[in-house]
Amino acid sequence: MANETQPQQSIATLIPIVLPLLLVYISNQWSRSSLYYLVDFSNSETSSPYTSMNLDIGFSEAQYGALASVAFTALFAIASLFAGRLADRNDRKLLTIGSTVAWSAAIFATALGEDYNQVLAARIFMGLACAFSTPSAYTLIRDLVSKERAALANSLYGSGVYLGGGLSSLSILLDGRIGWRGTCEVIAAFGLLATVSAAVFLPSDPNIKTDDALKGYTKKDDDAVIASETSNEGDTTSAFADVGEILSIPRVQWLFAGSFLRFCSGLCIGVWAAPYYKLAFPDDATSYAVINAVIVGLCGVTSGIVGGVVADKTATWAASSGSDENAGRLIVPIVGSLLAVPAWYLASHASTFDSAMAWLAIEYLVAECWFGPTVAVLQSEVGKSQGGTAQGLFTLTGAIGNLAPSLVGILYGQQASVA
Repeated sequence: MANETQPQQSIATLIPIVLPLLLVYISNQWSRSSLYYLVDFSNSETSSPYTSMNLDIGFSEAQYGALASVAFTALFAIASLFAGRLADRNDRKLLTIGSTVAWSAAIFATALGEDYNQVLAARIFMGLACAFSTPSAYTLIRDLVSKERAALANSLYGSGVYLGGGLSSLSILLDGRIGWRGTCEVIAAFGLLATVSAAVFLPSDPNIKTDDALKGYTKKDDDAVIASETSNEGDTTSAFADVGEILSIPRVQWLFAGSFLRFCSGLCIGVWAAPYYKLAFPDDATSYAVINAVIVGLCGVTSGIVGGVVADKTATWAASSGSDENAGRLIVPIVGSLLAVPAWYLASHASTFDSAMAWLAIEYLVAECWFGPTVAVLQSEVGKSQGGTAQGLFTLTGAIGNLAPSLVGILYGQQASVA
């Protein structure tokens, strides 16, 4: 792999690589997560169709659960594998730009939606577009960043989840001023800004030949291209072979199993935390918007970046001790996930709003260190030509985890109807 031969990079040199991708990922997460904060099932006097999508469009808790999870996952899951394959074989910069334009168009279409089916269609299309983002980004980082900075770079990029989540939480404030439709339009505009940043500042895909490289092209090279194109006739078989080879690696199997459970819990918290706290502490809805944004943005990002730094150090320590480097890197997500269990229990069973937010902050601090090191290990365990496919499978794992919030919505709806 390219990053195995590069010298260790300073953190400053990561900025031109990671920052454009980070802005795109923030747009991705803000677009897909804003829905959670634009609904209100509390039946309070302050609820109105202007600020609450569910009241304007007219849908139930169960429909919200489907809209927030399964609707997004429908094409997202199917497209993930194809997205990974495309990232392995095509210009990843162009894939990044194209997918950002597409999901920005989807959130804008949501703002224009007049009924549930129109919003549902936009949500499904958004899921399709979002699937093409992370396989391209993580494999670009793998090829452009030195191995010793891999977990840190992945964590910096992964912080887009929390920054986008923080902006999603602040959408409650935007919602109160310009309504849910205006909020969606602002998010779409940010997506276009992220697109421009990627087009202008993101380095070219190192796997794509430049004009200078093409100057030395010979007849021999043309013959190699023809041979390559002929071999592409078996791409479908090759794709399934790559999937089988990736899934045959024992450590990857454990990574996917653990990540599936982690995705399920994290997505349930992401989808249902806002509605839950609105019901549990209705007088603190505005405070929740601000505090949750700080918790998700600050604590999530801190956990991710510190987790990446620590994971790189534990990997170096393991290697110097004669142990497996990736085993050392995985210490961080394992410990963090275990500590998150009691923290979330206390956050969801707190008797006061202040204590609930305190435990929620602790939960984010200990829990969100898992993503960057996990992706770094995944990318290092598979072949370079399989990185995109592996990342697609990883994304698919998260997509399947989206069924968990939908199940919570069904159970919640049944309980509400009984009450």
